[in-house]
Amino acid sequence: MARPAVTAPPEPDPRTEELRTRLAAVAERIDRATADAGRSDRPQLIVVTKFFPVEDVLRLAELGVRDVGENRDQEASAKADAAAATPAGRDLRWHFIGQLQSNKARSVVRYARSVHSVDRVPLVHALGRAVLDHRPAELGPLACWVQIDLDPGVDRGARSAGMTGTSGGTGRGGAPPDQVLPLADAIAAAEGLTVAGVMAVAPRGDDPDPSFARLAQIAADLREAHPSATGISAGMSADLESAIAHGTTHLRVGSDVLGPRPAVG
Repeated sequence: MARPAVTAPPEPDPRTEELRTRLAAVAERIDRATADAGRSDRPQLIVVTKFFPVEDVLRLAELGVRDVGENRDQEASAKADAAAATPAGRDLRWHFIGQLQSNKARSVVRYARSVHSVDRVPLVHALGRAVLDHRPAELGPLACWVQIDLDPGVDRGARSAGMTGTSGGTGRGGAPPDQVLPLADAIAAAEGLTVAGVMAVAPRGDDPDPSFARLAQIAADLREAHPSATGISAGMSADLESAIAHGTTHLRVGSDVLGPRPAVG
């Protein structure tokens, strides 16, 4: 009787193994920082995949990642469509985290579970209209995070009046802190949108602790008016420990998981 042929196991994909190692290192940092902060609730990791191919997104999905973030609609929509056509990518939750033009709202609501960069009332209105006309029912309401500019050196006067949402000295975007409640009120009033919480990026070159402490207080004040706003989206590769110490619920980490960004032509 002939012996059955012995098939060698497939060679491990080097890129998958690299991502596995990097993901494990970030998970260890999160666990350590969560323990150091005396927290029992572990923040949710959103892996920021901008500029990386959909193949990497699918590798991450195979490794157990469910939440991915993108900041350009053209790239994000193409990746979301491609991933949705595969078993591994079907259960991904897409988070839009970049500055968003109102004319892109129709596209973004098609695939994003949440938008972390809501910084002006006209954008709220655009998202509300788009959700009613273009959002797949299975995605449910669109979770909206109010993005806040925490740069203490920005001149707020003109921006506060117009709520332009343009970035100030940091170039990182967001609304002035005194506009958080009006923005949240507008989100809550729009059918198909929910107030998820607040988002911010620590000012460049500064100790992130004071900024994240301020963000935590803004978030607490917002929850008094909007109990659904339980989320704090803060912390990236360089400052996730500080964000965790100040109560972040969602971390947005890119380079420490995926490595240096590829050159973009």
